[in-house]
Amino acid sequence: MDKKMTILFVDDEQDNIDFGEAMLMGIGDFDVQSANNGFTGLEMATQLKPSLIILDVQMPVMNGFQMFAELKKNPSTAHIPVIMLTGISSTMGMQYNAKDMGITLGHEPNAYIDKPVDPDIFQNTVKKILGL
Repeated sequence: MDKKMTILFVDDEQDNIDFGEAMLMGIGDFDVQSANNGFTGLEMATQLKPSLIILDVQMPVMNGFQMFAELKKNPSTAHIPVIMLTGISSTMGMQYNAKDMGITLGHEPNAYIDKPVDPDIFQNTVKKILGL
């Protein structure tokens, strides 16, 4: 029997995690783990080595940009694909994308999805990254 892929969902709003988990279950049987801030998410990523990390930007303790930068610095987590989710454009009026992150942080995430999340875009992005 194949082992389930682990997906780490890092977001400080439980409703977003629940919604994300429901969207994930619509495309596969995953072991979804969650963290409510970037610091905890970074510790979990280092320990779990998930197949994918879904990462919110605006969070307490350590934001998503900081966590992403730390993931890419660590050889044991640098290879893990990351989808950034953010409401930054709707809440702050800033346009930002994966290319901007690459310029700012030196690495681009595998995908950058604006909130509110379109389920079809989310599911298709996950399937593409995971090769499903």
